[in-house]
Amino acid sequence: MNLKDKSANAITEELGERLKQARLNANLTQLALAEQAGVSRKVVLNAEKGKVQLHALVAMMQVLGLTQQLDNFLPKQALSPIQLAKLQGKQRQRASGQGKTQDEDGSEW
Repeated sequence: MNLKDKSANAITEELGERLKQARLNANLTQLALAEQAGVSRKVVLNAEKGKVQLHALVAMMQVLGLTQQLDNFLPKQALSPIQLAKLQGKQRQRASGQGKTQDEDGSEW
C-alpha cells in the first residue's frame, strides 16, 4: 500500500488494521493483549481503529514481538551536514559548579 498520498487519518487507520492483524496472527484476544501490554481493552480497541497514544502502541508492539520493526517505521535520523558544521569546534564554556564529593572517610567516590 502506498501511504505517500494518504491522509494522516487514513494512515493511522491502516496502522490500526495492521496491528489488529498482528494480534490475530499471534492468536491473542484484545483482552489478552491489553493485559500483557499493561493497557485497557478499550485502548487496544481504539488502537485497532487508528486512535492510540504512542506509549500504548509501543507496549502492544512489544507484546506482539514487533519492536524490531520500529527502525523501519521511523529510522534513526543522522545529523545533516549543516548541523554538523554548526557543532564543529564547539567547546564546553562553563563548568557545572559542583566540586568533587568525598565520602565520610575522606575518599573520593
